Amino acid sequence: MSILTINCGSSSLKASLFLTDGGRRNFRYEHISDDKTHSLQQAFNNLLDDLGPDKPTLVGHRFVHGGDITDAARSIDDIERARLNNLIHLAPLHLPSNLLGLDLCRKLFKVPQIACFDTAFHASMPALAKRLPIPDEFGLRRFGFHGINYAYIAKTLPDIIGDTAYQKVIVAHLGSGASLCLMENLKSIDTTMGYTPAGGITMGTRSGDLDPGVMVELAKRYNPEQLSDIVFHKMGLLALSDGESAEMQDLLASQSEHAKFAIEYFCQQVRGAIGALAAKAGGVDALVFSAGIGEYSAEIRQKICAPLAFIGFSLNMEQNQANTTQIAQAGSKPIVIVPADEEIMIRDLCVRVIE
Repeated sequence: MSILTINCGSSSLKASLFLTDGGRRNFRYEHISDDKTHSLQQAFNNLLDDLGPDKPTLVGHRFVHGGDITDAARSIDDIERARLNNLIHLAPLHLPSNLLGLDLCRKLFKVPQIACFDTAFHASMPALAKRLPIPDEFGLRRFGFHGINYAYIAKTLPDIIGDTAYQKVIVAHLGSGASLCLMENLKSIDTTMGYTPAGGITMGTRSGDLDPGVMVELAKRYNPEQLSDIVFHKMGLLALSDGESAEMQDLLASQSEHAKFAIEYFCQQVRGAIGALAAKAGGVDALVFSAGIGEYSAEIRQKICAPLAFIGFSLNMEQNQANTTQIAQAGSKPIVIVPADEEIMIRDLCVRVIE
């Protein structure tokens, strides 16, 4: 099979074509206008041109939320398309783009379409990690996200750190969206994100966990649409830097006190999450960094790891600066960088569905 993987984000389109001869072609397109529908349509037109004679026999899509199902991937028919549409309120920043990409692909490529779900990897979490401390009758629970990348890391980690991969491992997926996952035996035991991708640690434009009283107060001041816009687009690093930027790269390049404060706040949140997950597990045996900030920012990794010697983590400064796979100092527990590759995992999930 020739499998095309599609990852429609809120501001970009990433795609990979896995060819029948084992080759791979990668594509990335930034949205070109404020009109998301027009912008994404143009990105897909560019993708179609760039594919040339190479056409897929199957298309796999990343979906941020799969709802209550535990399937890692599903074939998409009209019934499944309608089910996914009903989940938009759970991930309003992501699912509209995911669905728009799906609809465009169904028009462009008359081949099977498969949805792969970020939430599925966390189906293994125990009840203590899934339950929210609210009445069960509300029907709300913690889901967890970034699961496709966590699944990819679980698949590749034994080749990097051997049997330690099966012990207690904390993975920090740090990008514009960010979360951490505690794995044991390569399965999700706990994670920082909860009911929606707005929870957990501070992110680019999302606050992470907040005192519920803050949300009650904001709900008095704004209508639901305004509040949703604030929660998903105007909090996090953007707010902490006094509106300077939601991008960590920009903040690191800045000399402003607001930018420095936002950086320190983010790193403290990640350290706190690592400590909390280690306490829940009764210890931790390895630490993994992934995604844009986790893979490329040596300064952020250094700030996060600096106080973690008490749980056995010390960085090798030269290797950290070089962004090598292994960045731990001699005598430290493993600290590694695993570049995110959701596309390979989407390809593998598609093959499983077809088989």
